[in-house]
Amino acid sequence: MKIAVFSTCKYDEDFLNQFNTGHKLRYFSAPLDEQTVALTAGYDAICIFVNDTLNKEVLNALHANGVKLIVLRCAGFNNVDIAEADRLQIPVLRVPAYSPEAVAEHAMALILTLNRKTHKAYNRIREGNFSLEKLMGFNLSQRKVAVIGTGAIGKAFCRILKGFGCHVSAYDVYPDKDLAATGVTYGTLQETLAGADIVSLHCPLMDNTRHLINKETLKLFKPGAMLINTSRGGLVDTVDVIDALKTGQLGYLGLDVYEQEGKLFFHDYSEDVIQDDRITRLISFPNVIITSHQGFFTREAMEQIATTTFANIDAFANGGELINRVKS
Repeated sequence: MKIAVFSTCKYDEDFLNQFNTGHKLRYFSAPLDEQTVALTAGYDAICIFVNDTLNKEVLNALHANGVKLIVLRCAGFNNVDIAEADRLQIPVLRVPAYSPEAVAEHAMALILTLNRKTHKAYNRIREGNFSLEKLMGFNLSQRKVAVIGTGAIGKAFCRILKGFGCHVSAYDVYPDKDLAATGVTYGTLQETLAGADIVSLHCPLMDNTRHLINKETLKLFKPGAMLINTSRGGLVDTVDVIDALKTGQLGYLGLDVYEQEGKLFFHDYSEDVIQDDRITRLISFPNVIITSHQGFFTREAMEQIATTTFANIDAFANGGELINRVKS
């Protein structure tokens, strides 16, 4: 098949080329949206990532251009109008799981860095400052950690937390019996958030989870608690989180995703003035760490993404079962 691949970096090309099962790929560094959809003319399929936009306008243009398949090299699909794709009879296939440990371990890395301030210690030592002042953290052992969403990534994260001796409380519409058997306590969202020292988000972004963390749910947090989001930026109301940081209701914030990341992440703006006032405000806080959607970025995850992506493409090309199809 002839496939247009959007939002690509060199590492995408390296892994997709390595695991290609015989398809003709054309790489575009630009995201797919209303301005770039014309590039898809003449292609059988497109391959997209988290910040490409497939709304009704783009999907209808894809259909007019003869595109027969949409393949996501990620798990999330909130950027695709699935109902419209179904109406146009264009299958949407995704990578439902790729090294959940990669994202879970990154969430723990954010927690440890924020808590023990290793990023600040690193910079101090490079400047010859060996003082321990203002570097004090807290023991994770016996702390209550609220895990919101216990799918593959949330489950892997819970296992890590148990290894640190944390008390793990979880919220999920579908509680996991295996996790519960290990001592993870399930409750309502309010019960799970209440009194937690750390809250970590691992649920998908849907209409009913958008801005799940807002000024009301933030009131349930233990004063000075830590919030970690390695899932989707839209789960968090950025304005409300900034207010909570300013009052001290929120003591730490670790983000690997951001509501408006599509205009920023995966690009180098080090020589530019960033126009997003919200993220520049977040960056200014000493108790905030932001990484650029880095959680998935391990060799193992990239290999799984590439192999599953081509398995999806081959299944469609060969008339096989589309086991990873997303339907409305």
